[in-house]
Amino acid sequence: MHAVRTAAALGISLVTALAVVGCSDASTPRAQGSENAHQHGADVLVGSETALGQGSAKTYVTVDDSGNPNEIGIRISESALEGLPDGPEATMTMLMMDLPANAPETGFDHVMLDWNPHGHDPEILFGKPHFDMHFYMTDVEHDIDPAAADFAERAAKLPEPRYVPQGYVPPPGPAAENTVPFMGMHWTDVADGAIPGSFDFTEVLLNGSWDGEFTFIEPMMTREWMLTKPAIREEVRQPASFQRTGYYPTTYSVGFDDQSGDYVIALSGLTMREAS
Repeated sequence: MHAVRTAAALGISLVTALAVVGCSDASTPRAQGSENAHQHGADVLVGSETALGQGSAKTYVTVDDSGNPNEIGIRISESALEGLPDGPEATMTMLMMDLPANAPETGFDHVMLDWNPHGHDPEILFGKPHFDMHFYMTDVEHDIDPAAADFAERAAKLPEPRYVPQGYVPPPGPAAENTVPFMGMHWTDVADGAIPGSFDFTEVLLNGSWDGEFTFIEPMMTREWMLTKPAIREEVRQPASFQRTGYYPTTYSVGFDDQSGDYVIALSGLTMREAS
């Protein structure tokens, strides 16, 4: 997401662009998830649809024969990439999306999907129109308020090194300036080579932290790249230890489902990890 977006800019976006999406009921139908889930015959539970562009977006969770989650993701209809807010006066669109109501515990609480029509800071890296997709492990009541007296102190508290995914680093500079209000600090994978002048942003996978804990995983990708209907599958870098017991993804993928006409963004291979 936004390694160094300013507090003022984000605060305006949060006030003007928030949309809260309800979850599906217990009668959620079976649906097709990612290619991986489909191949393994997993049950796919889907959340409620919410309008985006000229189409819609929804969350989903796939469940194995034992009732355990093995994938969490977002499906975005092809038409959703058309008719998005654009132009000089367009602001960020933010959608808060619940997971399917009848899905088993996944270790994730909700998903926040953002459309950034003008990109965001640092513009030299992330200035292209793109989507941010936060998979939060914390609840929706984020208390990351820059007006709080202890904001700088809590922002400067980073997770212990053993909990940091291999190869991930925080943005350079003061922690309080690099912590996005109501979201957290965004860590990048050094292997992505996000260096001004040499980085051609198409898609990245970020991690987010606040007050010493990792709180979300975030795919971020440009609309231009999505329109090519890419097919990628990557390993998710793991830490040496985990802060809380729960399911964690081992792979990340983006693809296009020709049958349904959806873009599918997935965190797969959910594996139970014990806190240590």
